[in-house]
Amino acid sequence: MGLGSNVSSRSGEYLEGMISDYVGGKGRVRPNKNSSARLVTMLTCLQFAFAIYATFLLYFMIPTVDLKTGPDVRWATQIAKHWRDFIRNPRSHYQEWETPAVTVGIPSKLEVCQRESIDFLQKKSNDTRMISVKRELYNEVLAFQRRSFGAETLEELMRLPSAWNSSVKAPKITVILNHFKRKTLCAQLESLMHQTTPFHRIWVLAFGSPNENSLRNIVETYNDSRISFVSSSYDFKYYGRFQMALQVDEADFVYILDDDMIPGRKMLQILGHVAGTEKYKNAVLGSIGRILPFRQRDFTFPSYRKYGAKEAGLYLPDPAYEITVERIVQVDFLSSSWFLSAELVKTLFIESPITFVTGEDLHLSYLLQKYRNAGSFVLPTDPQDKETWGDSEHRLAYVSETTVIHKDIVQIRDDQWWRVFSRGYITQWAAMYPQDIDAMFYAHSVNEVVALAPLLEKFRSVVGKKAFIVVSGGSFCPCEEAALALRWPKAVCRERRFKIFDLELDSISESSHSEVSLIQSTYASMKGLLRIHNPSLIITVADIDVKVRDALILAASSNRNASTLIQLPRSTVPKVLWMADLRSTALKNWNRMRVSINVITQNRPVSLQRLLKSLTEAYYLGDEISLNFNMDSKVDAETLKVVSSLNWPHGPKHLRRRIIQGGLIRAVSESWYPSSDDDYGLLLEDDIEVSAYYYLWIKYALLAYHYDPQVSLPELNSIALYSPRLIEVVKERPRWNATDFFKEIHPNTPYLHQLPCSWGALFFPKHWKEFYTYMGMRYTEDAKKNPVQIPRSRTNGWQASWKKFLIDMMYLRGYVSLYPNFPNQTSFSTNHMEPGAHINASENVVHHKKEDFEVPLLQQDFRNLLPNQKLPSASKLPVLNLFNQPVTLKGLKSAGAKLIQDVIPCNITEIVVVDHGTGMPLHCAKF
Repeated sequence: MGLGSNVSSRSGEYLEGMISDYVGGKGRVRPNKNSSARLVTMLTCLQFAFAIYATFLLYFMIPTVDLKTGPDVRWATQIAKHWRDFIRNPRSHYQEWETPAVTVGIPSKLEVCQRESIDFLQKKSNDTRMISVKRELYNEVLAFQRRSFGAETLEELMRLPSAWNSSVKAPKITVILNHFKRKTLCAQLESLMHQTTPFHRIWVLAFGSPNENSLRNIVETYNDSRISFVSSSYDFKYYGRFQMALQVDEADFVYILDDDMIPGRKMLQILGHVAGTEKYKNAVLGSIGRILPFRQRDFTFPSYRKYGAKEAGLYLPDPAYEITVERIVQVDFLSSSWFLSAELVKTLFIESPITFVTGEDLHLSYLLQKYRNAGSFVLPTDPQDKETWGDSEHRLAYVSETTVIHKDIVQIRDDQWWRVFSRGYITQWAAMYPQDIDAMFYAHSVNEVVALAPLLEKFRSVVGKKAFIVVSGGSFCPCEEAALALRWPKAVCRERRFKIFDLELDSISESSHSEVSLIQSTYASMKGLLRIHNPSLIITVADIDVKVRDALILAASSNRNASTLIQLPRSTVPKVLWMADLRSTALKNWNRMRVSINVITQNRPVSLQRLLKSLTEAYYLGDEISLNFNMDSKVDAETLKVVSSLNWPHGPKHLRRRIIQGGLIRAVSESWYPSSDDDYGLLLEDDIEVSAYYYLWIKYALLAYHYDPQVSLPELNSIALYSPRLIEVVKERPRWNATDFFKEIHPNTPYLHQLPCSWGALFFPKHWKEFYTYMGMRYTEDAKKNPVQIPRSRTNGWQASWKKFLIDMMYLRGYVSLYPNFPNQTSFSTNHMEPGAHINASENVVHHKKEDFEVPLLQQDFRNLLPNQKLPSASKLPVLNLFNQPVTLKGLKSAGAKLIQDVIPCNITEIVVVDHGTGMPLHCAKF
């Protein structure tokens, strides 16, 4: 590569020749003249030459003269050297003067400049339908952009405050002119030399150009120190000019021009002003751009060159379809000219290009948006003032863009724009039509694809659900291998249809997979994809690479739709297929709930170990679960040893022990108190055992009936794990089977029951606060003094029972618990009926048969047992009162109100309303 100065060494020779002519005349020097006269003449010329030289030296010693940008004075030095040599050896020069004088000078511009022949008219379409379609699309784009960011006219842009005011403070702009074959350099230089805002430097590039010599001659002809010529026999193609732009120093902006762009003389002023505004300072500006294709009715995207299709996008400006740019318009990429800060140029090289054959324009806009949040804009023009145009002869650019495009190049560029779109590039279509999908799966390896496949397919099989998968690509997870793992054809990786997105993470650095680059590239790509598709959920495996997980967390938090990141242990993925049956608005709350397990224990260490084993082996979906032990003062040593030595792998463990024996009623009621409205308490006595599926039931039910904003079920205060076999509140305690009872509806339908469950239940925070306050207001050692007497209920005589107070409150206010219902009363928990505070207690006259209370535990995925393999809607849940009689929720409230026995006296059409923050009663309200 050669870097040539603006001034040729021949300029010194040219002036030297002029002096020679002056001294010796136009012909030969006559040696026969008197030697004294000759000496006088020579001394006089020498004196004149040194006078000229001294004048120039004095001029450049003036402080106001910038020596960095001043003209080259090597010619003066050469003259001085010439005369010095003459004095030392006059005879040799005497002999030279006897030869004919030869004048060597810089060729004139007329001699070296060539003009591009444009012997055709601007192409115009006569297809009225296409003119209408293209203009319609352009108007839609412009209308959207005017709503979203303003889209100013040129006059409005020039009124915006700018850091650069050419009359006061002009930016330093280095212009890079890239030339190959076109004969436009003189036209470009003439325009740039007469700009209303002067340029700082001009670099003329000729890489592998057959016209290198003529281009060099043109640069030398201009004889301007600000203009440099850079050449190479190797063709660096489309990225070479941007590589050169990396070398720019002392410049505020770089203006890169193709050889088909001849800017108007106000262009640098306009570009500098707009780039200095707060609104467009982080942008790349140009004069020609393209808007990529829009989605078609068949949900595919056409080629950007598809003729006759509105969805093929726009080329701007496009005289063929009578489209001019009179307002600034954001495009998907710029062509032929780019004006941007020198710092932004570096962004082009963060990722390896998909191809070096073409597409540097798209690659630049894509990476600027992805990593710098910088947009690409085509500037408006004044149709009446050609000096405001960035391409004053648009036919030069238009012929290359719209008429001379090879088929293979079109295919390459189609592949390129779809691949960057799949990597999170937000096109104008994506900005205008943001999507809302249910789930976006992310897999960093093929094994992760296999693990997530069942849930992905379930989502995609549910009518109305939209779910896509993102793979890391490259050596991490090749797209085609991922497709095979999903039993999809390999072609899906290249189809222009949303289904699988290949991030091609190897493109960031093929030689280095550093933590920083992996996090940055994953985050940047996912951030774009999330903005385009706005998924409610991002689903991945729990053991994903930590760096990738961090990137996903960052991307999810940055999304305006606040996508929820769900990390599932691989073994649980097939067990949560019910996720696809829930509304996305409910699933977004996946991570909100916090469940704590509260174990009440004292002196049954063997029973406790059985319970802890079942709890440890349950499926928790990667959620953090707090385990709390509540022990009375008389806890035995073996029990203390069990709780102290337990290694709880699912979250923190806490131990609490009372100083003074409180009894079961205090041990249970004081075992947990919610810290927030998303804090749920699972209360378990130590003779309980749970199914491995119990937490899945809790999670599913909470999302379906409590966290779905379209479901209103304020009466639900708990979720039971146990299915009762007796109606325990009546004296006879008859056996009861929910499967038989609901067989007309569905034998396995869950149901709402007014009876709370004490053998494994999850209690809701607001209702527990309410119960805590209620119990404090109603607690009495003597059950007969309790003012609440429920007709026909044997609970009226219960003493030392926390459950009795909860039954009373639920009866008075119409609250219910959700119960499971599976064959043979198979449940998520069972009571082993071991001796304790109630069972086999000396004061308890009721005889308890083990077969009436101990039920089998669920050992399989319960989804297949539910009606239609999913939880029914809340409105279809059957409701039972305290005595297992069918009733409505309103009927429950009516029965409670008729007692008029709540802490606040209300009439028979009202119930008590409480402050959910404190649980304190406020007033009565109609139900």
